[in-house]
Amino acid sequence: MVDQLGIIITFVFFLLLFTGVGTYSATQKKATTTDYLLASRNVNPWLTALSAMATGQSGLLFIGQVGFAYKMGISTIWLTIGWAIGDYLAWWFVFQPLRQLSEATNSDTVSAFLAQNIKGYRLISLISALITLAFLGSYAAAQLVAGSKALNTVFGWNYNLGIIIGAIIVVIYCFSGGIRASIWTDALQGILMLGSLLLLLIVAVIKCGGFSSLWQSLNDIDPNLINFSPQSLPLGFIPFLIGWMVAGFGVVGQPHIMVRAMAIDSATHLGFARNLKTSLGLINSFSALGIGLTARVLLPELLTSGDPELALPYLSLELLPVVLVGLILAGLFSATMSTADSQILSCSAALTQDIFPQMSKSYNFAKIGTLSVTAFILIIALVEDNNVFALVTFSWSVLASGLGPLLLVKVWQQPINTITAIAMMIVGIATALIWNLILNLSGVIYEVLPGMVAGMAVYGVYRSLSSFKT
Repeated sequence: MVDQLGIIITFVFFLLLFTGVGTYSATQKKATTTDYLLASRNVNPWLTALSAMATGQSGLLFIGQVGFAYKMGISTIWLTIGWAIGDYLAWWFVFQPLRQLSEATNSDTVSAFLAQNIKGYRLISLISALITLAFLGSYAAAQLVAGSKALNTVFGWNYNLGIIIGAIIVVIYCFSGGIRASIWTDALQGILMLGSLLLLLIVAVIKCGGFSSLWQSLNDIDPNLINFSPQSLPLGFIPFLIGWMVAGFGVVGQPHIMVRAMAIDSATHLGFARNLKTSLGLINSFSALGIGLTARVLLPELLTSGDPELALPYLSLELLPVVLVGLILAGLFSATMSTADSQILSCSAALTQDIFPQMSKSYNFAKIGTLSVTAFILIIALVEDNNVFALVTFSWSVLASGLGPLLLVKVWQQPINTITAIAMMIVGIATALIWNLILNLSGVIYEVLPGMVAGMAVYGVYRSLSSFKT
């Protein structure tokens, strides 16, 4: 009981700190929708990088990726490497022109940007906003589920209670400060994520007797755990790696991350933000991988009588003193909130700016939209499946396949008409769904690759027919 009280005190301290930072950000706000949604396009690159890292990694890192490494072993490193390469390329080629063009066209949301300068733009804006609400909403729900999993493990609380607590905290600072509150708290949460992961990794490796002893123990359990080549890949390693690289590049279809490029103070600062975000993100990812491997040695029972996705909180309870368990739990919970808040705001923007554009300039309506979206996402989380890794990767792939190809066409300022734009979104999503749910080929090649290729193929057909007509 004393131990649990100490964990609760530390955990609550950090939650109050996050809420305080988010609430304080309201002192910098302006009562405009552009400020609520884009922080008046004046975010410095340090905050942009830390916020993008925290938002992009989320509960997938602490819960899903640790659990995946626990089950699959060192071969999961290629997921991390492939994803990082694709993400880096997206920042290099897409983020700067997006920042410039979104300001030039006065686009406050991704959906508004996709619809700019196309006849029949209203339909494009509406469809892309509905896609955002449906799948980014599911993505946000997965974050609340991830946070509740951790609270259940440490405190034995009901899953629903953890989900509700996360939703309430996110609403408090989002409602008060909008995207600025999200970015400020994300930056603080990103630092906490980095420190807590490194701390647990170091302690766990020492407990295993060092890296060489860890490696030998994994080999004794199952030689496949230290095999860098993933097992059972019908098409081989290269298509598998390319699939995860395209998955990383699929960030171009994630409104909650792309909005950070739109909000930075200058397009010229994106290079610095990209390098900082990538470096810190890789440290986090490799730390999560290492924690998953050490947990396989120290907590072998999770494979048969537990949940590998809970390896991190279980490991912290096993190895760390009370105060540090609270720190780890706060780091995990902050990872989920740093993504959920951004996704809720992006969904809110889609609702208030793109689905009901007649209210787009109403600051109060934007805040009401945040509350409405949170309620919607809360319902999804309360009835959703508990596999965080599957939920996140599936939602990511549908958004990347549905919005990514069209965003590339718009960023690179290529001609397009309404029918083609809608067809690109529908075909991309349909391909990803069929690849995952019907063909069951996601383990061979992650569905973002065929989904985005299909969307771009639709555009290729349009350009070919246009050239033929002329």
